[in-house]
Amino acid sequence: MGRTYFGTDGIRGRANSKKLNAAIAMKVGQAAGEHFLRGDHKHRVVIGKDTRLSGYMMENALVAGFTSVGMDVIMTGPLPTPAVALLTREMRADIGVMISASHNAYGDNGIKLFGPDGFKLSDEDEVAIEKAMKADQALAQGDSIGRARRIEDARGRYIHAVKQALPEDIRLDGLKIVVDCAHGAAYNVTPTAIWELGAEVIAMGVEPNGLNINDGVGSTHLDAIKARVVEEGADIGIALDGDADRLIVIDEKGQKVDGDQIMALIGTRWAKRGTLRGGGVVATIMSNLGLERYLQGQGLDLVRTKVGDRYVLEAMKAGGYNVGGEQSGHMILLDHATTGDGTVAALQVLAAMVRTGLPASELLHQFDPVPQILKNVEYGETDPMEAATVKDAIAAAEGTLGNNGGRLVIRKSGTEPLVRVMAEGDDAGQVEQVVDEVCEAVRAAS
Repeated sequence: MGRTYFGTDGIRGRANSKKLNAAIAMKVGQAAGEHFLRGDHKHRVVIGKDTRLSGYMMENALVAGFTSVGMDVIMTGPLPTPAVALLTREMRADIGVMISASHNAYGDNGIKLFGPDGFKLSDEDEVAIEKAMKADQALAQGDSIGRARRIEDARGRYIHAVKQALPEDIRLDGLKIVVDCAHGAAYNVTPTAIWELGAEVIAMGVEPNGLNINDGVGSTHLDAIKARVVEEGADIGIALDGDADRLIVIDEKGQKVDGDQIMALIGTRWAKRGTLRGGGVVATIMSNLGLERYLQGQGLDLVRTKVGDRYVLEAMKAGGYNVGGEQSGHMILLDHATTGDGTVAALQVLAAMVRTGLPASELLHQFDPVPQILKNVEYGETDPMEAATVKDAIAAAEGTLGNNGGRLVIRKSGTEPLVRVMAEGDDAGQVEQVVDEVCEAVRAAS
């Protein structure tokens, strides 16, 4: 069955569009609620959100949907995605919902669903919910209609939980840290957690107004935090995205450190400590070839998946791994969280700084990346990937790179009308030429 609503990370789209509006959100609540009405206990759902203006509308619609089929609702207010997953499991809820479009601008929004175990839903569950959305749900009657309440201590619960990811002897005294929360869901919790551990915190991106989430700040807009780290003479910068499941680090020189270097650091340190499971790290096809070579040199494997943290998580669970993530900054550390958690990952990096005494620029340069180029090509109604000219260009590029130990990855975005073209190899000039040739073929066919 084809998917109408769910993509690679829940439902996402322009708020108040045909695909995502209050009516759709209420149907999601009804369908997901009915799907998880299992057993004879009192059923409940935890709903969190980021700081988008449309979050109020989506929250109210979801509450109406869930309560109408007999589920009680617990609302947390603005809270990171991993916090919603955590509270879903801790509060013995049947389902968790995060209202967020992650790193997208404020005009978009989305709905992410978690099962009672705190993990994102399986494909089978999402297909079942989609099917139910197209049918009429059995509405609760009388005293079976659900109740809704807002809890006030959700932030404190999450702060306590993420601090447990560090050994008790780790303190961050003496570290000056810039924390950029993208005017998003972590605007209160992450600066507070890091401050409570002893660091001097310089917070930015912590004044949400409903319209400024990810606007010139956060993990996808790094110029501001790079400048701030250098200006303040900070030891490190921590950049999160709108729902705080993604982390990018800025070293003391103002240089970006992506998810590949962070995975290399955490993976190898855990391996030396004897706590790394699975014998390696799970990442996507987008991770740099340099990471793969580095891990192999350490006697560790790199398992690659399709793009999307849900696919990373599936491979981690199937293979018994506890470290995985994406180059873009999603870090999944299953010893501490059931989904990507930028704050937990940041604390692992900070703990390594404390243990080693090394500056961020040295600690987080675990390997030399292979030259890699990623370009996006926008397309219209016609699918360029079906064009013979594009297929020929891809085949030629794969042949060129493959003969020299390189890689080509070309895929359509799951959230935007973009074709993403990535190539890497030891010859930077060849990589750039190959990417440009494929991009030109895609443009011509669009």
